[in-house]
Amino acid sequence: MQEPELESLLTEQRNPASETIDQLPVEEMLSIINAEDARVASAVKLEIPNIARAVNAVSSAFERGGRLFYIGAGTSGRLGVLDASECPPTFNVPASQVQGIMAGGEAALSRSTESSEDDPAAGVRDLTARGFSSSDVLVGIAASGRTPYVLGAIHDARRLGAVTVGVSCTPHSQLACAVDIAITPLCGPEVVTGSTRMKAGTATKLVLNMLTTGAMIRTGHVYGNLMVNVQPRNQKLLDRARRIVRDGAGVSDSEAASLLERSGNVVKTAISMARPSPDKLMNS
Repeated sequence: MQEPELESLLTEQRNPASETIDQLPVEEMLSIINAEDARVASAVKLEIPNIARAVNAVSSAFERGGRLFYIGAGTSGRLGVLDASECPPTFNVPASQVQGIMAGGEAALSRSTESSEDDPAAGVRDLTARGFSSSDVLVGIAASGRTPYVLGAIHDARRLGAVTVGVSCTPHSQLACAVDIAITPLCGPEVVTGSTRMKAGTATKLVLNMLTTGAMIRTGHVYGNLMVNVQPRNQKLLDRARRIVRDGAGVSDSEAASLLERSGNVVKTAISMARPSPDKLMNS
């Protein structure tokens, strides 16, 4: 398939709603941005069937001892690293279970190194360095759906026989055509032409939230809607843990605090001390 010209991509089009945004009062400017942002949730909603397929694939991988990897460049890579980094404190899973890989490595998290995204072989090398295998799932993230770094990694993951997922914001993109499961929220042109850190970035963040949260719920890391595996390592999280014990065990605040202290700040243990533990809680 011939690669489309960059300027023809949906993410590179000019947005008629914001063509004179530089001439508007600040409140009107922000109203346009807000109105465009409101389109994002609806675009993601249309992709729920595909997101569900991806959640099921990730859940199955976790149950087999496999892992979830995100790979991307620029904003897309940073969003993957962000989502991966939130999983250990939220769900008490090892950092190796969900990993984010981005073009340019750790230095690119705070300093743009966008030229690194043009090398497909680098994507393969970075994936190989993490020990990626056929039992893992790879989620490639690229708003344009054509980032060589990401496509190189996806093709290698397919070669290994792993499940591949693509998150992009351009219809019929190279990435969507290269993966097993394509997730393509179409948010339309950006308020600032080509600035995919805006609507495309927001849509990507929503999708990644759904992927990891959905998979963690499916594999027992949530009891009701309580994150019973939270690690209370600071005062805010300790207070949250107390409230989770209170609500999960149906006890008073003071009883919850006592249970939490006696359990060594292990939320699930604290709840089980208050009442017989359902299988779901013990397995989470």
